[in-house]
Amino acid sequence: MADWIEPPAKAPAFSLKATDGSTIKLSQLKGQPVVLYFYPKDDTPGCTKEACAFRDRLAEIQELGAVVLGVSADDVTSHKKFSEKFSLNFPLLADTDHTMAEQYGAWREKNMYGKISMGIQRSTFLIDAKGVVAKVWKKVSVDGHDQQVIDALTALAEP
Repeated sequence: MADWIEPPAKAPAFSLKATDGSTIKLSQLKGQPVVLYFYPKDDTPGCTKEACAFRDRLAEIQELGAVVLGVSADDVTSHKKFSEKFSLNFPLLADTDHTMAEQYGAWREKNMYGKISMGIQRSTFLIDAKGVVAKVWKKVSVDGHDQQVIDALTALAEP
């Protein structure tokens, strides 16, 4: 279990398969802020609520010049079903071996009703246009998180 990546660390590079089968690399996104959010599982209540909140606010996020990427350990097939079911308008990345989640520190020990397991902790990383981690939200509470991200993006855009 790795430590969390903290600002102002350089964001760890990644190259993962996306919902549409393409490969998305962090290096391709230089020059624009990236909202990188890790979530535990496709089509579960909290994860659906979070994804739909980003879907509904995507235009505002894009106006601030940013892209949104969702990441979980689910495979592309699962992501595709989840994305189609809820008309998600941004890519979901398949981190099936949780290498990326480990690099960012989002792969953590979880305790669910006394059962200890490893999994993705709901978290969000705001990466600036230079590829530097500007802000981290650990143990994200879904309600209002979309607004927190937009507020941070707005602050990032201010001179």
